[in-house]
Amino acid sequence: MVETATIDDLQPLTELVMELLTHSGDFTPDRAQQERGLRLILEQPNRGRIFVVRNKERIFGMVNLLFTISTARGGFVILMEDVVIHPDHRSQGYGSMLLKHVFEFAGQKDFRRITLLTDKISADSQSFFIKHGFEYSNMIPMRKIIEKNEMP
Repeated sequence: MVETATIDDLQPLTELVMELLTHSGDFTPDRAQQERGLRLILEQPNRGRIFVVRNKERIFGMVNLLFTISTARGGFVILMEDVVIHPDHRSQGYGSMLLKHVFEFAGQKDFRRITLLTDKISADSQSFFIKHGFEYSNMIPMRKIIEKNEMP
């Protein structure tokens, strides 16, 4: 069953994001940073939502949605991040369950687009998202990391 995460879920969510980032070539896991980022979403629902899959023992899957506005789409859009299912629960339909919930939520709230970044090196992840209707874009991601010493 998919549910909306609450601040009480902060620790298990942090563990899942740490697991995800451990396998990413772009990020170094940092518990304090991941916890801070999750807290910023959980404490301000106008910024986004985190949906989870849990059983009686624990949370074992999550997705993070961040809300913004697209001038191209003329309305609110979602940036979807941190789609993760604990390795012990993969290939059992839980990722598909999470995405279905996201699509229903987006439709109910009149979001105009869902954008996600997935690891370039993970063909399995890309295949999973294509199977659920995502397409490659002509846009390419670029970023600038702002370090504390660069801030005014």
